[in-house]
Amino acid sequence: MHTLAALQSVSRLEKIVVVVSPTDSHVWPESTVQRIQCGGSTRAESVFNGLTHLLAEGAKNSEGVQPDDWILVHDAARCLISDLEINRLIDACMNDDVGGLLAVPLPDTLKASVNGRVSQTLPRQDKWLAQTPQMFRAGQLQAALSAKAAENFEGITDEASAMEMAGFAPKLVVGSPHNFKVTYPPDFALAEDLLRSRT
Repeated sequence: MHTLAALQSVSRLEKIVVVVSPTDSHVWPESTVQRIQCGGSTRAESVFNGLTHLLAEGAKNSEGVQPDDWILVHDAARCLISDLEINRLIDACMNDDVGGLLAVPLPDTLKASVNGRVSQTLPRQDKWLAQTPQMFRAGQLQAALSAKAAENFEGITDEASAMEMAGFAPKLVVGSPHNFKVTYPPDFALAEDLLRSRT
């Protein structure tokens, strides 16, 4: 709900859609958010299914999603996204030929490991930590994902990686360290503290 509230605060977004599992039975409060129950077993499959559904609706209804429309894909687990970052991404990508994603330059030393021990220190210059939202044309992103669907979306970890595999070079737009993905138990306490500090 925190994530949806942040997205709903951006008036430039014409529609907000949440793709959930076909078996999702969560009761949502009244909202203008459209819920589509076509989620898959992976993020890539869920995004592909959602885009396919929206583009099929758009083919029947001119007011629906069209191939040239911009789509922003966001992780619900990144509940600390702000309207400032979303608008920064839109401003940076609106006139771009490809689109792009929020990301932050890697601040730490990067290590590779073998059996739990350091095997190599990797150069961190030109390394970024990908975030969401990621913004691409609906038709191009759907086609990029479709090209990998038969392989169960092998190698696709986010929308930008699908676009890269299709030969595009997505634009990197500086995000915020606060826009982290709530993944591990300590992340919940940190997210709670940051959300509390905003109020």
